[in-house]
Amino acid sequence: MIETQTLYLSIGSNLGQKRNNLQKAIFLIGERIGEVTAVSSVYNAPSWGFESDDFYNACLEVKTKFTPHEALERLLVIEQSLGRKRGTEIGYQSRSIDIDVIYYGYEVMDTAHLTLPHPKMIERKFVLKPLADIAPQFYHPIVNKDTRNLLQETRDKSDITKLPIKLFKSRVELFSDVQFPAIEGNIGAGKTSLATKISEDYNAKLILERFAENPFLPNFYKDQTRYAFPLEMSFLADRYQQYMDDTNQFDLFKNFMISDYDIFKSLIFAKVTLQKDEFELYRKIFNFMYKEVKKPKIYVYLYQTTARLLEQIKMRGRDYEQGIDAIYLENINRGYLDFLKTYPQQNQLIIDVSELDFVNNERDYNTILNTISDFALLQRS
Repeated sequence: MIETQTLYLSIGSNLGQKRNNLQKAIFLIGERIGEVTAVSSVYNAPSWGFESDDFYNACLEVKTKFTPHEALERLLVIEQSLGRKRGTEIGYQSRSIDIDVIYYGYEVMDTAHLTLPHPKMIERKFVLKPLADIAPQFYHPIVNKDTRNLLQETRDKSDITKLPIKLFKSRVELFSDVQFPAIEGNIGAGKTSLATKISEDYNAKLILERFAENPFLPNFYKDQTRYAFPLEMSFLADRYQQYMDDTNQFDLFKNFMISDYDIFKSLIFAKVTLQKDEFELYRKIFNFMYKEVKKPKIYVYLYQTTARLLEQIKMRGRDYEQGIDAIYLENINRGYLDFLKTYPQQNQLIIDVSELDFVNNERDYNTILNTISDFALLQRS
């Protein structure tokens, strides 16, 4: 390891979901190479040196403590994880991701595996154009000209078009742009665990449902008919008050808000537990309150099979939950899915986590983060 150096990278993709490929590469670079401190605009460019679909191209500024060769090794692993296999390529090929080291500070080197600065950068407008966005006055240590002059003088006259696409330096920046995701799910689905983990990892304000404090809940599980209405009214009052207080108070020291519930769940549970006349009265009160509350930008629903839910309810050992039966959980799940049919498609994301252990398995956790990130990016397409 060495002192922090500035690394400039060119990234490109012309296969599959090109924008998502670039974004995934940026996240991985931030996690494995160093902090991504600047990202250029995205440009559409024709393939260079061969015939294929157009590329999306961008440039990054990264602060790294790895040596040039260490950084290169890690970048090759990132490429491979995103579907590229450099070793099998002959000549130029279409690719899901291409990452090239352009500069490593003002380092000049020529080895069997790495040449700095990149030997072909001056010939490539698709590199110089985005590089000029983030390093217009950076001087090439050999030709002693800055990026703007190199762009003006390049012989590459390819048609490079700026796209109305934003790439984010990190997931924190992406989630901050979303501002308010809500993690929902059935009893025992893991919504609180996931919301808490995301809040801790990305410095988010965490809004948790205070269900354990409800005095009617233990009695409800013993006698649902008798305690259903006071339970649901109590939940509604508590959720409304808490939701209004928490979502209307912005925390300057947090990047965004995340909750483990949305107040609409009150209507879902009430429809399952209340008698028809009770529910009609309840809905009138709910509709009045719901107009005033802040709506999540992304509504994530964690789907679990009923069998898995029962296992997890048993494992967490809350005495008053042990009497919950499969039919009740299935009705709740059906209520959520019916609700999502009426929810704006562009804001809802259903993730099947029946086979995932995102609490104890980092790979499963990253799978969920990638799914949420991809969905958030689609919202901004």
